[in-house]
Amino acid sequence: MAAFHGGFHVLGTGRLNISGRSSFYEKKISACRASSPHCGHPMKPKVFLTREIPAPVLAFLREHSELAMNADDRVLSGAEVIAGARGCDALLCNITDPIGAEIMDALPGLRVIANFGVGFNNIDVAAATERKIPVTNTPGVLTEATADIAFALLLASARRLGEGERLVRSRAWTGWNPMQMLGADVTGATLGLIGFGRIGQAMAKRARAFDLTVIYWNRTRLSPAEEQALQVTYRPFDDVVAAADFLSLHVAYNKDTHHLMGEKQFAAMKPTAIVINTARGPVIDEKALVRVLSAKRIGGAGLDVFEREPALEPELYTLPNAVVVPHLGSATIGTRTKMGMLAAKNLLAVCAGQRPPNGVNPQIYS
Repeated sequence: MAAFHGGFHVLGTGRLNISGRSSFYEKKISACRASSPHCGHPMKPKVFLTREIPAPVLAFLREHSELAMNADDRVLSGAEVIAGARGCDALLCNITDPIGAEIMDALPGLRVIANFGVGFNNIDVAAATERKIPVTNTPGVLTEATADIAFALLLASARRLGEGERLVRSRAWTGWNPMQMLGADVTGATLGLIGFGRIGQAMAKRARAFDLTVIYWNRTRLSPAEEQALQVTYRPFDDVVAAADFLSLHVAYNKDTHHLMGEKQFAAMKPTAIVINTARGPVIDEKALVRVLSAKRIGGAGLDVFEREPALEPELYTLPNAVVVPHLGSATIGTRTKMGMLAAKNLLAVCAGQRPPNGVNPQIYS
């Protein structure tokens, strides 16, 4: 027998459906837990998850919370997020979910917004701070996986692996020849790193295996001892851009890094240089990038992120000197599980009246 609760149609299967829509939600309700002073009721905290994440995380959340989740493999509209999270203490969202003041105001009982990702520009943090809602992210656990993808894009772009695979799959390959698809040398080249946090430093470690010379720019320069240990040299931003054979971007996205790489910066690069972006799409002016790639004014690009995901500038779909992959930076089973566990522990900490391990707006506690 079906029953109705708020704006949801509760089906006998335990999946919830927004009335009049085809979107389905799964809800598992567990036993009560000890009273939580921050959440304000004796039950386990109620959590709404905007999209499926790895099974071990779901099991953990079901054990420690009352979990409702979107079971469709798509991004929810703002109205659907509000409908799903109504009455919940915690919202566990993804980097593709825009969470603004309108959603916060529609969820007066919301106590925490836990983002599944290290970036959080999808959330209006200022609005959350004004409303004293903690916002959390998942730093650290995706460092190695993201550095792996960045270096994979470097190799794929240098050695034209995307073009080569397409040639073979098209059945147009006629066999080896001495001038076929000559690429760029990696060993002994210069790697320029823009941004030198955890992921940038992980890239520097990988570069040593290829005897790459590593130069970097960062807002805060490392100490001489740290630079020596990592075998890197600090250079001003413009110098790194001009000297690099491979330029890999590892900055956080904010108003200062929007279009950090644009027409001027691409013009300063070597004509054979390759730019790699695993940071955030809008760090690159994508229209400017298309222009320089089309004119072959730089050697190529390896992109895991895009300015208006999931849409790309139309030319990027066909430009042979662009390697494009669908935001795979943290896409390993182990990494996504760690991210989910960190997000879950962040929200549970808030609902237990504690500061979260990874809060991005600690000023709300002042």
